[in-house]
Amino acid sequence: MNNFTPREIVSELDRYIVGQKGAKRAVAVALRNRWRRQQVPAELRDEIAPKNIIMIGPTGVGKTEIARRLAKLAQAPFVKVEASKFTEVGYVGRDVESMVRDLIELAIIMVKKEEAQAVRIKAEDHAEERLLDLLLPGEKHAVESAEAKGESGTRDKLRKLLRMGELNERFVEIETQEVKMPMMEVLTPQGSEEMGINFKEMFGNLFPKKTKRRRMKVAEAKEMLINEEAEKLVDMDKVHALAKERTEQSGIIFIDEIDKIASREGGHGPEVSREGVQRDILPIVEGSTVNTKYGPVKTDHVLFIAAGAFHVSKPSDLIPELQGRFPIRVELESLGEDEFVRILSEPKNALTCQYAALMHTEGIELNFTDDGIHEIARTAALVNERTENIGARRLHTIMEKLLEDLSFDAPERQDKTITIDGPYVNQRLAEIVKDEDLSRYIL
Repeated sequence: MNNFTPREIVSELDRYIVGQKGAKRAVAVALRNRWRRQQVPAELRDEIAPKNIIMIGPTGVGKTEIARRLAKLAQAPFVKVEASKFTEVGYVGRDVESMVRDLIELAIIMVKKEEAQAVRIKAEDHAEERLLDLLLPGEKHAVESAEAKGESGTRDKLRKLLRMGELNERFVEIETQEVKMPMMEVLTPQGSEEMGINFKEMFGNLFPKKTKRRRMKVAEAKEMLINEEAEKLVDMDKVHALAKERTEQSGIIFIDEIDKIASREGGHGPEVSREGVQRDILPIVEGSTVNTKYGPVKTDHVLFIAAGAFHVSKPSDLIPELQGRFPIRVELESLGEDEFVRILSEPKNALTCQYAALMHTEGIELNFTDDGIHEIARTAALVNERTENIGARRLHTIMEKLLEDLSFDAPERQDKTITIDGPYVNQRLAEIVKDEDLSRYIL
C-alpha cells in the first residue's frame, strides 16, 4: 500500500477536484488509517475496523470523483454501486452480495495485470523466439545446429532486424486457439446472478479446441504473442490469493444514492421495501463472509463510502444499525460561480484543456480568455439557480452548446485560431439563457 501522508493525499486530490476540503480530509485520514492498521501488532490488527464515511451533498459536487481518485491513489480495488439497484428478496433487482463479487473480479484483473507486467521481459524473449520460428519456417533445426557449431546464422541477423523494428511491416501467419463453448444460461435464486462456477474451466477439455490462422503484421503479432506468453507464465493461484487479500484488506466500495433507500418514520408500502434493502446491506457493511468463485471473501476491513443528496430524507432516517456503521459524516458544499471558474482553469484535466486538445486534432488552436471562462461559469451558475442544480455537470452542457457549431465545422474551417472570450460566449448563449423555457430544455 502506498505510504502517503494525509496532507499528500489531499494535495493529490486537489489536482483534480476543486474545493470540498472537509471531504478530502476525511477520506485522507481513512486511507492513512489503513496504512497505520498494517503497522500495528497482528493480534490488534483484526480488531481495528475501518471508519466508514457518508458524504452528504447535491449532485455534481465531486462525491464520486473523490472516492474514485482515492482508490486510484491507494491502488485499491474500487467498485461503485447504486443503492437503489439492490432490493430485498422477492423484488426485481440485484443481490447485495454482488458488490463484493464485482470487487474481487476487479482485484483479479488488477493483480493479473501487475503479474503480467512482472514477467513481461521473459514473455518478450519467448515471443521473440516464436516470431523467429514463424519468419524462418523449416530452418529452425538447421539454424540450431549451425549455432551449435559456432556459426552466426540467419536467425541472429533476423533477430537484430526484429529488435530494430525493421520487420514491423512484414506479414506473418499465426495460429490462435479458441474453445467453442455451447451457449448456456444458469438461473439462480438471485436471477441471472453468477453462480460461482466457471463452465469454461469445467468443460474446456471436453470440447474440441479450434485453431484459427490469422495473418497480421509482425508488430501486431509480437504484442499478441507477448500477451499469450505472459498469460502462460502468470501463476493464477498466486493471482487469486493476492487479489483476495487485496480485496479484504484494501477494497473500497462506494454506495451511491444511499438516500434513496432511507425511509421516513411510519412509512408503508415502498418505505418497508427500502428498509428491507438497508437490512440486506447491513451485514455486508458490518462484516460478513461472501462466497465467490475465488473462495470466501470477508468484508470486515473493506472501506465503505456512502453518498447521497439527502434532499428529502436525512441520514438519521437510515436504520440505527446502518447509521452506526458510518461514523464519519461529511457535508459537501454546493458549487457557485467562483468554484466553476476554478474548475474550468485549475485541474489537470480541466474541461477547457480537454476541448482545446480535441480541437487541436483538427488543426485548430482554441484559446479561452479569462473573461470567457468567467462568462461560462456565470452562465452555468445562473442556469443551475433557475432550473435544477446539477453542480459542475452543468458545465458540460454549457460547453457542448457553446462549441456545437465549431465542433461541426472544424474539419472544413479556414480560420484555425479561435478565441473564446466574453462576447463570444454571450453571442452563443445569451438568447437561450434569456428564454427560461428554452434554457430548461437546452441547458
